[in-house]
Amino acid sequence: MQRGIVVVAAVTLAAILDPRQGAVLAIWFAGWGLNTLIAQRGGRVAAMAVPAIFGLTVLILWEVAVRLFNVPGVILPAPSAIAAAFAANAPTLWTDFVQTVVKGALSGYVIGCAAAFGVALLADRFDFLRRGLLPVGNFMAALPIVGTAPILVMWFGFDWQSKAAVVVAMVFFPVLVNTVAGLADTQAMQRDLMRTYGASYWRSLMKLRVPSAMPFIFNGLKISTTLALVGAIVAEFFGSPVQGVGFRISVSVGQLALDMVWAEIVVAALAGSAFYGIIAFVEKRVTFWHPSNRG
Repeated sequence: MQRGIVVVAAVTLAAILDPRQGAVLAIWFAGWGLNTLIAQRGGRVAAMAVPAIFGLTVLILWEVAVRLFNVPGVILPAPSAIAAAFAANAPTLWTDFVQTVVKGALSGYVIGCAAAFGVALLADRFDFLRRGLLPVGNFMAALPIVGTAPILVMWFGFDWQSKAAVVVAMVFFPVLVNTVAGLADTQAMQRDLMRTYGASYWRSLMKLRVPSAMPFIFNGLKISTTLALVGAIVAEFFGSPVQGVGFRISVSVGQLALDMVWAEIVVAALAGSAFYGIIAFVEKRVTFWHPSNRG
């Protein structure tokens, strides 16, 4: 009851000072109150409805604030303008999606993760590789992409191959470090038990250590989903054919077409969310035995 009085007082005060601020606050508190009521019920429906309502509230606030305060489109376009640009340029956005996400990010992600897993197995087998590669991995992870991307673009050309090379460089070491850490995570008692059964190194690796390392491996894979997309987009700023998300953002900023820039950002956000969601879905199916995935 007291919280409701405070909310009404805040909205009333804002409306007296500036009706536009009062309208924005009223929308925010309405969404907040609705989310609070739904969250109290709990369950799967609430878990899905709360983020959906929160996102819808943010979009409505964005639209209302831009229109009430007359924000220029070159500074911040309204969601309706972004949606119109998205619908009007759907073929172009699809072409950019294929060029950046499918050809650049996805191909580099698959190559980099597969190579990292193979090298992690070798590093686990040969101790000198583990001692030598992990410090190099930490060093490479600290290198700025804006420094390495132009070099790789000059080496591999301006098409998607150079973007894939940038993605390989970005995802390789996170997956490598997580995989090596996961393979070393088994307990001494578990390893002794495998030796008692007469299991060879490779049998022990495949039956015990790789399954135990799966949470670590998927942690590296999930981290790399965002790195792959960011790497492919940033690499296109340094040279690209006349297509791609990064290329389109760069050109649209120069043309002050901010609605198109935001449309490309939406494409990247949807692709990144779907990419991460797929990996998370596979992780739950593979590591169903892990405590974090038990229902």
